[in-house]
Amino acid sequence: MDIDKITEAVRLIRKSKYMIAFTGAGVSVESGIPPFRGSGGLWNTTHPIFLEIEYFHKKPLQAWKKIKEIFYDKLVDAEPNIAHLVLARMEKRGFLESVITQNIDHLHQKAGNKYVYELHGTYRRLVCTECNSEYDMSFADLNFLPPTCYICKGILKPDIVFFNEPIPAFAKKRSFEEAEKADLILIIGTHAEVLPAAEIPKIAKNTGAKIIEINIKPSYFTHSITDIFIQAKATEAMEEIGKQLYL
Repeated sequence: MDIDKITEAVRLIRKSKYMIAFTGAGVSVESGIPPFRGSGGLWNTTHPIFLEIEYFHKKPLQAWKKIKEIFYDKLVDAEPNIAHLVLARMEKRGFLESVITQNIDHLHQKAGNKYVYELHGTYRRLVCTECNSEYDMSFADLNFLPPTCYICKGILKPDIVFFNEPIPAFAKKRSFEEAEKADLILIIGTHAEVLPAAEIPKIAKNTGAKIIEINIKPSYFTHSITDIFIQAKATEAMEEIGKQLYL
């Protein structure tokens, strides 16, 4: 890890008037949550059909069994790591305005961030496929699948974005607005493989924002829009940033 680059990043953070963070799977890997793609990714062992919305509607029991195995059995006990905690401290101290995340794990909120826009939804919420009633996941007993709505007995679906579903309108709107206002964006642990989420840093860049990127290897952003590329694990880089900001 290049400490000089960390120091330069901290200088930009101190100078910024409106910084946002844009996070992907790499920020949560060290909390024990596997990414979808790449080495150790879920798609290496699980067929993506289980997250296709058409499959869910046709075979909710089979879909729920796999969803519980790959998400709920892991996420419930997951805890924020130092990268999440430093982002929360940055918000509390006024360095960070908001977090835009592609993750569904709720760890930014668990760490203490108040302004989080979840582009791909959250596993914490369930939505009825019939009447659209919403429930916190704690209301459902996932020992009995598929979970059903208390009001109409319809099937409950995790409020995450399945394949062939649009991203949540509110999260998309606010994320794009935040990108347009930002003068600095901190990208952590994402390789820009999913649209329209991958457009957000480019929007910020086009409005004059500086880009700090933390990734274990170069991404699409690195050679196109990134100003400072810190090649490191999210936890290592964010811990050092936290130290230099006296968080």
